[in-house]
Amino acid sequence: MKLADLDIIVTAPPAPGWGGRYWILVKVTTDTGITGWGECYAASVGPEAMRAVIADVFERHMAGENPENIELMFRRVYSSGFTQRPDLTVMGAFSGLEIACWDILGKDRDRPVHALIGGRMNDRVRAYTYLYPLPGHPLADFWTSPEMAAEAAADCVARGYTAVKFDPAGPYTMRGGHMPAMSDITQSVAFCAAIREAVGDRADLLFGTHGQFTTAGAIRLGQAIAPYAPLWYEEPVPPDNVAQMAQVAGAVGIPIATGERLTTKAEFAPLLRAGAATILQPALGRSGGIWETKKIAAMAEVYNAQMAPHLYAGPVEWAANVQFAVSIPNLLMAETIETPFHDRLIKSSIRVEEGFIPAPEAPGLGIEVDEDLARAHPYTGTGLHLQMQEDPCDYVNGNAFEGGAPAPRD
Repeated sequence: MKLADLDIIVTAPPAPGWGGRYWILVKVTTDTGITGWGECYAASVGPEAMRAVIADVFERHMAGENPENIELMFRRVYSSGFTQRPDLTVMGAFSGLEIACWDILGKDRDRPVHALIGGRMNDRVRAYTYLYPLPGHPLADFWTSPEMAAEAAADCVARGYTAVKFDPAGPYTMRGGHMPAMSDITQSVAFCAAIREAVGDRADLLFGTHGQFTTAGAIRLGQAIAPYAPLWYEEPVPPDNVAQMAQVAGAVGIPIATGERLTTKAEFAPLLRAGAATILQPALGRSGGIWETKKIAAMAEVYNAQMAPHLYAGPVEWAANVQFAVSIPNLLMAETIETPFHDRLIKSSIRVEEGFIPAPEAPGLGIEVDEDLARAHPYTGTGLHLQMQEDPCDYVNGNAFEGGAPAPRD
């Protein structure tokens, strides 16, 4: 059995578009007619440029190869260009293709992927979700309203979730780390207080940031929200600032989580060695794929750290996250996005049940992709999957952070 054909589909989720502006799906077919699906999480170049990168990686390093030879193909890609170092875009391309290889292998052997990478460790995976507006919540007001956030959190808990994430702490800008406005700190505390009041001890609070603060600013904010016992403080400074992240970890007393922007064990290992993070959040469509992320999980196990795979993408990457999560001993939880489009794209083949994801039983990734639906929603925009804003932190009028792909307004 050899890898033979590649097709790339860039699909755009309809409004409100949770999960980013577009998802890059790859369909790989073997010479024996088995099809595997993967998803590339790489946002630093546009989708058309990414098509060319994915095609080059496949043709140069994978076409004609046995899909079993994951390690060999990884080393070819990791070494390409005489480098042997992480490359965000190239590894994003390989990660999706690697996921497709596992889907092929599982289907060929009539076994779920987790059975091929160590077997079932967890019968179900604890899920968490961002807080999204409920029907009737004005979209423009939701992101700065502690009261609406508390209502959304209570709704999540009523549906079985035991952890909710929110990020009210101000802008994520191209200018690098900034000192949070006092109003941003006040708003963050108000969110924590309202959500904690709404959920009590029935759910963990996951406080999201995106590496947007200076070290001193991250410490100020972390100390302000610490009384509400968040389970984690997500990426308070850029993840490549390892010593500074360790400094924040030692000063705030909240577990530090990070990883959505990192790729391969080479970038995760320094965080563990420095004690900078105790919760790792790889995005499997970027981190090197399923096998490489298993290695990251094994490193984390040595350092008594836990895994919480990240998702701001489509349901194919989610399916890979779930297969990975089922197989590891140091799982904390897995991010989940529930929208009708996510569900329809994989024909409801994996779902959250009372806040947990049952271990999939079907072969491969355990999903059936609705290819016609994916092709019926092509991406026609010009923005990247996620984008930083150019405007600096507003210390006068306050800040409203809606993420890197704000939902379109009517």
